[in-house]
Amino acid sequence: MQASVGDRLLIHGRIVGQHDRTAEVIEVLGANGGPPYRVRFEDGHETVMSPGPDTVVRPFAPND
Repeated sequence: MQASVGDRLLIHGRIVGQHDRTAEVIEVLGANGGPPYRVRFEDGHETVMSPGPDTVVRPFAPND
């Protein structure tokens, strides 16, 4: 997985009833765009994460 600052990570819910979450990549901490990433969720919460297979990278789009 590779991401850049400004990209969005779409994290799919793992269990029934768990909603998908979206986080913005605010810092890439790994080499060559790889994890881990510092991300900010829609509620303002920030964390460092190494996304699993349930995560999709959505490239930065100016209208996001």
